[in-house]
Amino acid sequence: MGRGTTALYPGSFDPVTNGHLDLVNRARRIFENVVVAVLTNTEKTPLFSLEERVQLLRDVTADWDNVEVDTFEGLLVDYAERRQARVVVRGIRAVTDYDYEFQMALMNRRMQPKLETVFMVPAEEFSYLSSSLVKEIARFGGPIQGLVPARVEALLIEKLQSR
Repeated sequence: MGRGTTALYPGSFDPVTNGHLDLVNRARRIFENVVVAVLTNTEKTPLFSLEERVQLLRDVTADWDNVEVDTFEGLLVDYAERRQARVVVRGIRAVTDYDYEFQMALMNRRMQPKLETVFMVPAEEFSYLSSSLVKEIARFGGPIQGLVPARVEALLIEKLQSR
């Protein structure tokens, strides 16, 4: 694994945080290609549209030549096969994340034995950070500077004020 390998980093990224970017940046140094795969989840109502999330991710990863942003729906294992990806990268912030991610990794392996899951721990300053938490803080006027890229911060505040 490693060089020559395409890794997927799936998620909803609503919005992308500096914790997400920390993992993408580290994954891109390990794997030849990293595809940030934005999930089209019809069961959730995201704050940012799919197009907005994709564009924000493309903007904040533009300087990383081995990072691509794409969308997918359905099973991750099917998308991985279409993309010829051999690795799924997942961030683990706490034990509660691990329980869920471990279950998903085992199910993905059952459906596609050649697909490996790599768990990455975020940098310490992002170990508590989630998109949901950022949105909640911003909704109540709290400071989100340093938690998300500046462009995301401005759009998030603008979007919440227009609601």
